[in-house]
Amino acid sequence: MGRAFQNRKESMAKTAAAKTKVYSKYGREIYVCAKQGGTDPNGNLTLRGLMERAKKDQVPSHVIEKALDKASGVGGEDYSTARYEGFGPGNCMVIVDCLTDNPNRTFGDVRACFNKAKSKLGTPGSVSHMFDHCAILAFASSDEEAVLEALMEADVDVTDIENEEGHITVFAPHTEYAKAKQALIDAFGEIEFEVDEIQFVPQTTTPIAGDDVAMFEKLVDALNDLDDVQNVFHSAEVAS
Repeated sequence: MGRAFQNRKESMAKTAAAKTKVYSKYGREIYVCAKQGGTDPNGNLTLRGLMERAKKDQVPSHVIEKALDKASGVGGEDYSTARYEGFGPGNCMVIVDCLTDNPNRTFGDVRACFNKAKSKLGTPGSVSHMFDHCAILAFASSDEEAVLEALMEADVDVTDIENEEGHITVFAPHTEYAKAKQALIDAFGEIEFEVDEIQFVPQTTTPIAGDDVAMFEKLVDALNDLDDVQNVFHSAEVAS
């Protein structure tokens, strides 16, 4: 599967406005995750991983606590998931995951981003069949056999395991996320996960070059600027 999961460019928040958007996105995702699976991170491993990622991205504890308080109370925002698929510059494939309290607004905003980047929004399923929806867990270790044995004993459906320079990366179907993470924790104790996410990993990449590069970056930046957008996944491989 290679390093394809790194296709989603991570950028550091350099301004107060950018940091606020990062905090807002984490707060919204934590709220929904806690609302669905409970506010106790020990019993909700998806929430636990999300909180750990938020802390690594320097999200203040009060933002996390506020989202958990909202989730444990009655009422609050009513967010729903929305996923949009389409074709970007150079015919690369793009998946946009959102959390929204107004699907009509979100659809219009996402469509506008595609139109401005001379791209085409597709129908549900138009590109997602060309991605693997994966749980990805990466941590420092070189004992691939012990990792595989622990996962097999827990009856985890492992897709792939990479062992590079003292780092193990486990790929599994997204439905196996909690089981895979718990199996690793049970076998090796508290692990400092370098990657602890569920992502769409493209089965093939799409090289883009020339004018398409600037237009592609315009599309991704515009999507990431939308408050409702949580993640953008793509198949683009930008020529260096």
